[in-house]
Amino acid sequence: MSAKTYLPTDEPSPESQIGATIESLYATIEDRFDADASSYTHRLLTGDLDTCVKKVMEEAGEVALAAKDGECDHLRYEAADVFYHLLVVLARFDIPLDELAAELNVRMRDDELPKGAIRLHDEYVKRGK
Repeated sequence: MSAKTYLPTDEPSPESQIGATIESLYATIEDRFDADASSYTHRLLTGDLDTCVKKVMEEAGEVALAAKDGECDHLRYEAADVFYHLLVVLARFDIPLDELAAELNVRMRDDELPKGAIRLHDEYVKRGK
């Protein structure tokens, strides 16, 4: 944990902070399919696909610029934006977090994987396009 973060003393901590946060955010994004048009996330999920994917591209560019500037707080902010928009795209295409985790695990050697790590069946492992 960094000096910039803290844990509430009156709540139990999840086993994985990032895992719990991502799962909660993804569930919130999925819930927005049923929201009305006043919801920004709903509009991204149900509107023009180009608008949705352009946001991922835009935010990724902002991550690169923030990194180049060397401003860590700004970089963290922009990284959260790109991650949020990426989760929206995954939800839009009904790709669950378990599949994303399995895809990430494909990129590690067996000795680097966490114990019990989820994996993709061989027929779903793709290398590039």
